[in-house]
Amino acid sequence: MSSANGHFKKIAVRTDHGGQILVIRLSSPPGNVLEGQMMAEIRDCVDAAATEPDLKAIVFEGEGKHFCFGASVEEHKKERAPAMISGFNQLFKSLLATERPLIAVVRGQCLGGGMELAAFCSFIIAEPSAKFGQPEIHLGVLPPVAAAILPDIIGQSRADDLILTGRSIDAETALDWGLVHSVAENGSAARDAFIATHILPKSAAALRHAYRASRAKWFADLNKTLDDMAQLYVQELMETADANEGITAFLEKRSPNWKNC
Repeated sequence: MSSANGHFKKIAVRTDHGGQILVIRLSSPPGNVLEGQMMAEIRDCVDAAATEPDLKAIVFEGEGKHFCFGASVEEHKKERAPAMISGFNQLFKSLLATERPLIAVVRGQCLGGGMELAAFCSFIIAEPSAKFGQPEIHLGVLPPVAAAILPDIIGQSRADDLILTGRSIDAETALDWGLVHSVAENGSAARDAFIATHILPKSAAALRHAYRASRAKWFADLNKTLDDMAQLYVQELMETADANEGITAFLEKRSPNWKNC
């Protein structure tokens, strides 16, 4: 598969089962932060993979003890936010356009943009150490992709819980809520067993069409919703004093001084 031959700095890529499975590892430990370069590398990789007729699924995992701490807080600054949000949206539009099942193997912290990436996947296999959260509200901002997709995945009240409180939930709670497909002590072994049983025996063409059918609403609505969320984030939220204060306070390692405006 050509996408496996690229040279990347922030991700590691391999193909399994004769090119039928693409594995993308976020490779910037300890936090595997989704900064601009990593997002661009993932997007380039999945765009190339989408042209491969034998590809049946894409797997995401994190290097080290954690899946991902989230997007770069530095890139949330007002002057950098438009580029960050644009890159984030382009990544998720590319993931949707691959028309393949996406699988996330999660251990440790899975926060912010990292949780949005995992939640976007068809299946999350979590280890008991996994913690899922959208802590953006603590910084005076919001998670645009989570706001677009979580109500459909876990229901409005639970989406509100994560987005408005900023708290994290453990793997068993995420399983109970329907965010996680399964919890396993060894996520890699569980991934391999799942793929062997449920993905490899299937036709790649059938999987593509079934993916489109199962996510028909997303195909119809998500591109516009992501654009609307980007406009809300950049043109409204980042014009507030508190969004800028929250980001600055985090970077300065101090408590924010909210002005409620």
